Amino acid sequence: MNLKAFLILWVSLATLLFAQKSGKELASELEISASSRVSSQWENIFSFERKMKRYGIDKLSKEEQQKLKEYLIRHAADSDHPEAAGI
Repeated sequence: MNLKAFLILWVSLATLLFAQKSGKELASELEISASSRVSSQWENIFSFERKMKRYGIDKLSKEEQQKLKEYLIRHAADSDHPEAAGI
């Protein structure tokens, strides 16, 4: 593999890695506030396709859904670190 091909491959992989959105960014795009529900309610929402569809979560990839779910539960109203309003 020549140097030019290696650099193109490296830049492409780096772009993909850094382009992935965090759970907080995904929640912001979907206009979902983690502290609007307790963790068991978020678990329930992610258990049913119909409920995920209501929030637009069904349009995300499985990986993005998992990141979003982790973020929402970690910052739910009953968590140790609830999402603060306006932040």
